[in-house]
Amino acid sequence: MTTIAVVSAGLGDPSSSHLLATRLAEAVTRELPARVRTVHLRDHARDIADNLVTGFPSAALREVVADVTGADAVIFVTPTFNASYSGLFKSFVDVLDPESLVGTPVLIAATGGSERHSLVLDHALRPLFAYLRAVVVPTGVYAASADWGAPRGLSERVDRAAGELVALLTGAPARKPVERFTPFEELLNR
Repeated sequence: MTTIAVVSAGLGDPSSSHLLATRLAEAVTRELPARVRTVHLRDHARDIADNLVTGFPSAALREVVADVTGADAVIFVTPTFNASYSGLFKSFVDVLDPESLVGTPVLIAATGGSERHSLVLDHALRPLFAYLRAVVVPTGVYAASADWGAPRGLSERVDRAAGELVALLTGAPARKPVERFTPFEELLNR
């Protein structure tokens, strides 16, 4: 069975990053039966910091790293801080062996307070995973606070990104998104 690791760097409990990670995993498993292992980095923050300082992972961190690097695909979700990924998120990635994600399909996602931080996907996350030589799906998902109440936008992006990840895993072509025509009157009323 396909295994999907979901790495959520949300600091709160609950957090919008955890919520987005759950939505992405559910969208993937609607299309492809998979075993999902979710990692909440906040639960491993001390182990990550200790590993960075000492160079030795705890047994729990070793297990988490093995789950992530041994998965068939990984969904990474981080909150946006100062126009980039969180320090906890980057610290976890720094714990990973630089060769451990080579060729692994990866879906990137981020959350933040406003739409203006959405470039975190292309200016921070995509280059990070390109350096690690992971295969990042074309659609990254950014969720601003306003997106959680939007009727369609976020769900459409989640479904499109999940479909692209499934296509990478199965070798099937990705579904073409249904083009949605927005009437001019609706645009004027926004």
